[in-house]
Amino acid sequence: MQNYIGPELVLQKRQQYFYPCTSHFYRNPPQIVKGEMQYLYGHDGTKYTDFFAGVSVVASGHCNPEIAERTAEQLRTLQHTCTIYLTQPNVDLAERLAGVLPGELRRTFFVNSGSEANEGALLLARLYTGRRGFIALEQGLHGRTYLTMSVTGLSMWRTDPELAHDTDVTFIPRPHERGVSADEAGRRSIEALKAVLAEKGGEIAAMIAEPIQGNGGMITPPDWYFPEVKRLLEQYGVLLIADEIQTGFGRTGRMFAMDLWGVTPDIISMAKALGSGIPVAGFATTDKIAASFTRPSASTFGGNPVSSVTALAVLDYIEAHRLPERAVRLGALLRGGLERLAQRFPQLVSDVRGAGLMLGAELCADDPQRGAELADEVLEAVKDRGYIIGKNGVNRNVLAFQPPLVITEENIAGLLAALEETLAGL
Repeated sequence: MQNYIGPELVLQKRQQYFYPCTSHFYRNPPQIVKGEMQYLYGHDGTKYTDFFAGVSVVASGHCNPEIAERTAEQLRTLQHTCTIYLTQPNVDLAERLAGVLPGELRRTFFVNSGSEANEGALLLARLYTGRRGFIALEQGLHGRTYLTMSVTGLSMWRTDPELAHDTDVTFIPRPHERGVSADEAGRRSIEALKAVLAEKGGEIAAMIAEPIQGNGGMITPPDWYFPEVKRLLEQYGVLLIADEIQTGFGRTGRMFAMDLWGVTPDIISMAKALGSGIPVAGFATTDKIAASFTRPSASTFGGNPVSSVTALAVLDYIEAHRLPERAVRLGALLRGGLERLAQRFPQLVSDVRGAGLMLGAELCADDPQRGAELADEVLEAVKDRGYIIGKNGVNRNVLAFQPPLVITEENIAGLLAALEETLAGL
């Protein structure tokens, strides 16, 4: 075994050299040293089944050999140029994406991260419409650049308090409210959208929304919600930006989550699962909208040969192994197990929601502070039983299940057993 410094020294170095804003899960965190498909390994050899996937990133598995080999080969061949030079991997990737993107979306601008992808999408909307304003959903998360933070409604990620004075962004209620049916919450959100459009629709460039709010607590709208949103926006010439950073590339059972409701956005942002651990992201749109982006622009590392070849390998793997279909089948199995636990422990588990293998279980919704404390206890106890899960939500009381899409039925059965033992112990 290699000589790892161990979690205590890792924590010491983080405290010495990281910013104080950087936090971590667990009271007794392991030092993660190896990944292998759906598994992670600690410094002491402990094996963990990963049900969080780096927040939806490694959807094709950790260090997937089919993907890693192609990445390594490209690293040995041509590691970097910028888009001012001609290379084949990024144009092949753009062409491949045009074949899987919905509707007439076919042009992609490559960047490195989800924040950059959303920033570019918002800029593109302003360039195309000649308007400045944006509509966003409360409790959404779109990034940590200034413009993406401005359209982020989740308060813990609005780092600069001056963002509250950004008059270009109007927030409307999300289609979720405690104690209210999904349809009623959706109707309240739509009425708010109608009011904003009636008041200043001519000033709004775009509405940005996550199809399913991940960090906001796995908030899944009623089926009719986004079709109605798109219809209303079109009446005012307002674009719809779908933030598919967490939901894209098979996680919800479709290549993109908006496909669940038959909605084609005007601009789509993507990252995370596209590189399965290698930084690659982009925002895509139609020929017509892309034609408005004419001033010189580039991303130094966006679409570099290594990230592009990796993304092509990821898309090949998704198709060959039918990962969206796996997400439907295995997601139904996991959801069914979580719902049975909610029936057994109604005083603990208030709600189960999501789609495919993007699921959340809210704890103690009527007492979210207690729910947040329990979420930490559950994460710790489940980790000690060999399983990694996440947490999210406005109050950090929602258990998050976003595993690599290569997990098995046996993995799910083991997780559910560990979760049941943990909840029974509470």
